Amino acid sequence: MSVWDDVVGQEAAVAVLRTAVQDPSAMTHAWLLTGPPGSGRSNAARAFAAALQCERGGCGRCQACTTALAGTHADVTVVATELVGIKIDETRSLVSLAQRSPSEGRWRVIIVEDADRMAERTSNVLLKAIEEPPPRTVWLLCAPSPQDVVLTLRSRSRSVALRVPPVDAVAQLLVTRDGVDPRVAAVAARASQSHIGIARRLARDPEARARRAKVLAIPGAIRGVGDAVLAAGDLVEVAQEEARAATEHRDAQEKAALLHALGAQGATTLPPSLRAQVTQLEKDQKSRATRAQRDVLDRSMVDLLSLYRDVLVVQLGAGVELVNTELVDDVTALAARSTPEQTLRRMDAIGEARTRLAGNVAPLLAVEAMAIALRPQG
Repeated sequence: MSVWDDVVGQEAAVAVLRTAVQDPSAMTHAWLLTGPPGSGRSNAARAFAAALQCERGGCGRCQACTTALAGTHADVTVVATELVGIKIDETRSLVSLAQRSPSEGRWRVIIVEDADRMAERTSNVLLKAIEEPPPRTVWLLCAPSPQDVVLTLRSRSRSVALRVPPVDAVAQLLVTRDGVDPRVAAVAARASQSHIGIARRLARDPEARARRAKVLAIPGAIRGVGDAVLAAGDLVEVAQEEARAATEHRDAQEKAALLHALGAQGATTLPPSLRAQVTQLEKDQKSRATRAQRDVLDRSMVDLLSLYRDVLVVQLGAGVELVNTELVDDVTALAARSTPEQTLRRMDAIGEARTRLAGNVAPLLAVEAMAIALRPQG
């Protein structure tokens, strides 16, 4: 057993991190772990943190390893925002924390899982702490690519690139770690395009598989502009409902906890000083819901891209394995009704919709434009 067991398909990256744990001359104070979504950046960062705290370099069994992996180690801090971006005040708190010596471990490790969600002004607050770190503090920044982090930060960090793990490795992880049936695991691993977190959700949650199937049925159901508009409305509504389901209960708990802490539970009106705190909480919760909806829609678009990728494979006779092997009949039918050029234009429309969503365009407008581009031509 080892802390690296869940970092699948990343042999080269793990070798670099293992060497840094074992050889002080290979260690540095700031690391930038990059890789596409689902490559396991967060898992790699936590495993590295655990190995740094472990007397045996990452045995996976001792208290230092288990607590670091679980996120409960006193000297391992994990920051993962559910808002649109990491706040500057939160970053200032991390900078202050970084100045403290570790309380019980060998290192103070600060993991920033969403380093790409820091505005330039926020990144500049972090810069000085990374330029002049205490001797036993390590920063682990995670982002999809080096270009997603401001130049000043990435130039002062050692970069370790992760790749998309092989489908077989992800499927095997689902079987050994989660006890998933091998056939279900294989389908989930392919459908997620090796995104470990999504593969696990698809393998374990029938409702998640049903939602994905509904999204992939959209291209075959669109016959004209009217169908496209209706499909777009349904897709946005489902995303809103899923985001609401993911955040509603937590929002209520957070508000109740805040009112209790302020001694205002059950109050019908609040004084201005307390009302401001409640208003800020509600603003943060709204931002979290916005990001949740955006993430759901973006994932739906990635699934649609996987479908049209399969259509293009069939049209070109590429002879490579399909992502959606269980939908081979639907893929073949779509391929017969269009040309490769039309398929590429539809993929471009989906990519443009993702860009618009990232730029805060109204979700319904972005999705409607995409759905209209998916309708049959000619």
